[in-house]
Amino acid sequence: MATITLDGHADVRDAFRQRDLKQALYDEGGVVMADCLLVLHGDDHRVRRRVENRLFRRGTFRHWEREFLHDVVRDTLAPFAAAGRADLVELGYRTIMSLTALVAGIDRPTGDAAEADALYRYAKTFSEGATLVHTTRDPDVVRAEVAAALEEFDAGFLRPSLARRRDLLARQAAGELGEADLPRDVLTGLLRHWDELGIDEDVLLRECAFYLQAGSHSTADAFTHSADEFFAWVRRDPEAAERARHDPALLQRCVHETLRLHPASPVAQRRALAPVVLRGGTEIPEGALVVLDIAAANRDPRVFDRPDVFDPLREVPSDVPRWGHAFGGGMHACIGTELAGGVPASEKAGDETHEQVLGTVTLMLSALLAAGARPDPEQPPRRDPHSSRDHFAAYPVVFG
Repeated sequence: MATITLDGHADVRDAFRQRDLKQALYDEGGVVMADCLLVLHGDDHRVRRRVENRLFRRGTFRHWEREFLHDVVRDTLAPFAAAGRADLVELGYRTIMSLTALVAGIDRPTGDAAEADALYRYAKTFSEGATLVHTTRDPDVVRAEVAAALEEFDAGFLRPSLARRRDLLARQAAGELGEADLPRDVLTGLLRHWDELGIDEDVLLRECAFYLQAGSHSTADAFTHSADEFFAWVRRDPEAAERARHDPALLQRCVHETLRLHPASPVAQRRALAPVVLRGGTEIPEGALVVLDIAAANRDPRVFDRPDVFDPLREVPSDVPRWGHAFGGGMHACIGTELAGGVPASEKAGDETHEQVLGTVTLMLSALLAAGARPDPEQPPRRDPHSSRDHFAAYPVVFG
């Protein structure tokens, strides 16, 4: 079977938009990804996406940022700053865990450290299962670990959350509760459209696990890389970096530039369901595996001047996002793009619907820098030895 690799920005963008190219990156990770939104195609994907899209609206993101995220970022960072040190990978996961649980519909009745530790472990395990195609460990061992974690997660978190939502929906149907009394999360949305979606509780479990890991993994990864790039920028251009510390819009550009250089998923894969011809002339035969090299496309010199340089001040073409293809595109574009990366204020000046949303990663980076974080001079960062992806296993920092 033919394998075709696309590494130009325009070709990757075109391929993302082709309806006859089906998601294929997560075939190996079926233990946690089977029948999840990200792997569905055609009508099944359209129906599921329509249900879940209702949660991911800009007004919701803006509300969370104003009423919820600042406090979460501050409260999670505080004990690490007080202790004088932190591991950015752990800090990133712990900060975002409350939000990803909220989005997925996973209740945290105690809110204590043990509960957070459990969700942190599950999210890490589910992430490794989802990206099994890039693991350097024995795939069967990883699958067994993921299956065991899913069983524990189901019993300890999903079942109680499921029971509470079913009770709320029954009370709402009886007229005891109004629409505003229902949670706005993925789990509630799936339950409300159960018959329409035609899913079972195994799919429900994997979908909630997918949201828990996808949001936490990609956000923690972007946060750690953003801090790393910013620390290096301080050494190269301290005046520009200092301006960014006090300018949220410029700091957001730092995050977007980091996402371009370090996409959480460096490649995407598609399987051709029919012959496809891209605008640039590339012919893709039916059955071919198409590798979309996002990391290379995000450094396409025809689009990004000095593409390997971290430059938050760079200008990009008006039809190209500053983060390149970091959030994918087409039908499988990341559903949480604006939650993680935010919305630049300049998108449509004067239009309230395009009011700036800083995004989770920018808020986390801002708080980290305000606390005086810097790389630990005695413990250098370590790359993840269990993945071929561009991930850190640990990134020690000190404060003050």
